[in-house]
Amino acid sequence: METENRTVVTEFILIGLTQSHDIQRLVFVLSLIFYTIILPGNVFIILTIMSDPALSAPLYFFLGNLAFLDASYSFIVAPRMLVDIFSEKKIISYKACVTQLFFLHFLGGGEFLLLVMMAFDRYIAICKPLHYSTVMRPRICYMMLLAPWLGGFVHSIIQVVLILRLPFCGPNHLDNFFCDVPQVIKLACTDTFVVELLMIFNSGLLTLVCFLGLLTSYAVILCHVHRSSSEGKNKAISTCTTHVIIIFLMFGPAIFIYTRPFTALSADKVVSFFHTVIFPLMNPVIYTLRNHEVKTSMKKLFIQQIVC
Repeated sequence: METENRTVVTEFILIGLTQSHDIQRLVFVLSLIFYTIILPGNVFIILTIMSDPALSAPLYFFLGNLAFLDASYSFIVAPRMLVDIFSEKKIISYKACVTQLFFLHFLGGGEFLLLVMMAFDRYIAICKPLHYSTVMRPRICYMMLLAPWLGGFVHSIIQVVLILRLPFCGPNHLDNFFCDVPQVIKLACTDTFVVELLMIFNSGLLTLVCFLGLLTSYAVILCHVHRSSSEGKNKAISTCTTHVIIIFLMFGPAIFIYTRPFTALSADKVVSFFHTVIFPLMNPVIYTLRNHEVKTSMKKLFIQQIVC
């Protein structure tokens, strides 16, 4: 059969997160709780930042975009997973699989780069306060925001192009609850060693460089704050601590998944579940709970909505 230049497989069968019905029900309830409580909370964060002139600083501008990215990211995997839990056959078409993979890496890569932009903002604000208003002008902030979107797109389109060049002629059982690079590549009817190296170089290098760069930058910031005696010292430490928590939540699972050879491990699905379903909804909430200004503005907006 000639399979070199055409795709024979038109759909994939997802094996799912687990075969245990009890665990499936637990996952469904847990995911639904996160969706019905935290997702509207993220939307409320965006509305609060947009409506309150007091939250016009670049930090809140980036925080609003982080909430938007995370809210969008949460729609890629979780809704389909919730539906598939009650389906006997979890089928996804080849085109839908590639589309899911594209947006997963587009928004995920964009968020990693946005965290880098936020680290730069905190570095200028804390280490170079006299230059902050000059460096972080509105025009510069919009240009900085363009970098995560373009970077995420380039990162993701490379993944998709490499996948589209692979022939798939069976089997078509995908050992996961969504489409991602490590599992899809394993189903190709050809030697994928070179493609795997390219994928690891693309995803793994992006993840690792951003992670190490962020940790280094926040180490520099915290050392600078520790030596200073300014009034905003505690606030700066609190903000940076929040950012570091988010870094570990986002980059830990990504490093585990994408910076090693694509061999299946027993922990892969659990790590992927937290990485794609739980953590994206938590990130903006963690920022908000540790930010007094945003919490105050949200209370005001909530009271205004009740009064109206």
